[in-house]
Amino acid sequence: MEPLEVPLAPEATFVRMRKDYSRSLLQFEPSQQPTWGRASRGSWMRSIGSLSLVMFAPTLVISTTVTLSAFQGSLSEFLKAVLQDGLISVVWSNWPQFSLKVTGVFALWVMFQGILFRYLPGPTHHGQRSPAGHLLTYRTNGLNAWFVTHAFAAALCYFDVLDPAFIPKNWGGLVLSMNAAGLVLSALAFIKAHLRPTHADDRKFSGSVLYDLYMGIELNPRIWGDFDLKLFTNGRPGIIAWTLIDLSNIAYQYEIHGWIDPNIVLVTILHAVYVLDFFVNESWYLRTIDIAHDHFGFYLAWGSFVWLPSMYTIQTQYLGLYPTATSTIYQVAIFSIGVAGYIIFRSVNSQKDRVRRSNGSCSIWGKPAKVLGASYKTSDGQSHQSLLICSGWWGWSRHANYLGDLLLSSAMCALVGSDKCLVWFYAMFMTILLLHRCTRDEARCSEKYGSMWEEYCKIVPWRILPGVW
Repeated sequence: MEPLEVPLAPEATFVRMRKDYSRSLLQFEPSQQPTWGRASRGSWMRSIGSLSLVMFAPTLVISTTVTLSAFQGSLSEFLKAVLQDGLISVVWSNWPQFSLKVTGVFALWVMFQGILFRYLPGPTHHGQRSPAGHLLTYRTNGLNAWFVTHAFAAALCYFDVLDPAFIPKNWGGLVLSMNAAGLVLSALAFIKAHLRPTHADDRKFSGSVLYDLYMGIELNPRIWGDFDLKLFTNGRPGIIAWTLIDLSNIAYQYEIHGWIDPNIVLVTILHAVYVLDFFVNESWYLRTIDIAHDHFGFYLAWGSFVWLPSMYTIQTQYLGLYPTATSTIYQVAIFSIGVAGYIIFRSVNSQKDRVRRSNGSCSIWGKPAKVLGASYKTSDGQSHQSLLICSGWWGWSRHANYLGDLLLSSAMCALVGSDKCLVWFYAMFMTILLLHRCTRDEARCSEKYGSMWEEYCKIVPWRILPGVW
């Protein structure tokens, strides 16, 4: 659920305003500490790429919304109209007017999720040690928040306070509100990183204002003590909304067509399984690349507020408007592929979690786990130890969980039963995202573990699918 990082490019100076951090919080010089983590050097290509993505991503979301509502989900028809009348004219003529009511509802939604994040009980877990040596604690109450949110929404609908189809009926206004919130949060995160950083030694400055705005400066920004902005943004408003958006589109389909298509139900089930898995295993998420590696900027702030809820739900948005007819055999076969993908995804991650919890003293597939010890250093000079798994799924390939993810995302799109490119966007995006994330994660591990990572790659030579890559 993230936008692509700008590709690596030759280093070059972009914008530099030299100021000693010991006397001021303002800094635009590249970070000098040679620690692992995100890139700490800017370049003109990074800067141009960052600016392009900040401009292109919102445009793509808005164009997708217009394509679904006004062009029956056909990209070719949308592009014909754009070539004839221009993008601004097409969007302006097909976009609903600004609604203060919808904006207010969205603001209440974010505040409601913030209250749940802050005050709902939940177990406490440690994240992964940061490059500067910080080991943060998190209260993982996401599953409780999901149930409270859906129960509250169901109650509002039952007592006729909320229209079950409110979301698709007001989708244009909600997309505008999400974009505004994501952009404002990105700007505030950039300012906070300079003026009130939570952990100053975990910041990364590239020397490029644009790249720092896009990729973020602070690793784990917090406000009001332990209110973690990254975990809240990544794991609350957008991902909890995912299933609510699906359910609301089911209600909308029933309202305008008088029946419910089995395809939209099956897609919603797969989405719900994925979302609930995220919250059931929220402590595992604390050690993923999103929390442990990526800094908090437009990439995560806008991406979580806008990209995830708008682009990951294209399948149910489409089906809510345009039901499709597929055979029962087709539905069962594709749904089974999705379930198989989830089983692989969960099994791979469970093996990793089991090894971590037992410090390698466990069995995988009926045999003692094989692990390779790898040490690394944080910027405070301390040495730490990690275990690299060499058996089970992790002996099969270094990122077998991505294979499960790709099968699941492909099944979600195939269940729509349409050959229109737009409904396949999620699968195409996840393929690009995971292949890119794979190379990015391996570069980080190589930098972090050095020669031990090279040794690990000799033991487990394949990245995702043995014999292919």
